[in-house]
Amino acid sequence: MFTVIGERINTTLKKVKAAVAERDVAYITDDVKKQEAAGATYIDVNAGARIGCEEEDMRWLLSVVQEATTLPLSLDSPDPAILEMAYGLVTKKPLVNSISLEKDRFDPMMNFLKGKECRILALCMDDSGMPGSVDDIFNRAKLLVEKLEGIGMKRDDIFIDPLIQPLSVATGNGVMAMEAVARIMTELKGVHTTGGLSNVSFGLPQRRLVNRNFLAMMMARGFDSAIMDPLDSELMAVLTTGLALKGEDNFCMNYLKGVRAGRIKA
Repeated sequence: MFTVIGERINTTLKKVKAAVAERDVAYITDDVKKQEAAGATYIDVNAGARIGCEEEDMRWLLSVVQEATTLPLSLDSPDPAILEMAYGLVTKKPLVNSISLEKDRFDPMMNFLKGKECRILALCMDDSGMPGSVDDIFNRAKLLVEKLEGIGMKRDDIFIDPLIQPLSVATGNGVMAMEAVARIMTELKGVHTTGGLSNVSFGLPQRRLVNRNFLAMMMARGFDSAIMDPLDSELMAVLTTGLALKGEDNFCMNYLKGVRAGRIKA
């Protein structure tokens, strides 16, 4: 099963930030319902953009989002205290976004995670900065898995983010991500891989086209989750088609349903 983490309820987006500031329930509810209908598995909730308001905004968003959907949530914050608060407010097992190997983040997050019933998104970042090679990514992923298993987390609850970097910065960044995913999924069996899909196209024109092609190529390497926009119908069509090609859609039933419903077009 491919896990779609719907990325749209994020206050770094201007319309969402305005809706949160104005406590516009209708706007948030409509967006969440659209993401669910489009095939999201989780709704990511990030309230960090309004300085000094994250706790209050997160509480409000969690209330509104959970009223709008039956889907589980991805709790997205760099602050372990916010995640602790949010964890106490959710009604379904959440995906916690995120932990990394950066010491200031790693130790508080490990304390937070002990005994929690949740899934975790683990970033391949440490105090030396962004990874610069496939070996960097894999070694960090392996250490994260070892540490998380050490506190009782199951591999099925661990989502490794290789930190997809823009092609506009270095032309090898796409290949690095693809090779890292292939290695993680081969050598760390049982974990999942995910990441911000659109990071690869930052700084380029026609970003959605880049994202769609990248998703197909990443899926061929074993990528089984993405932080993405489920309202990009053509991106979701690539996902459905890719799952059929990978043999993960019995008798191509989901593909055929998508074609008949007009969601998949030539």
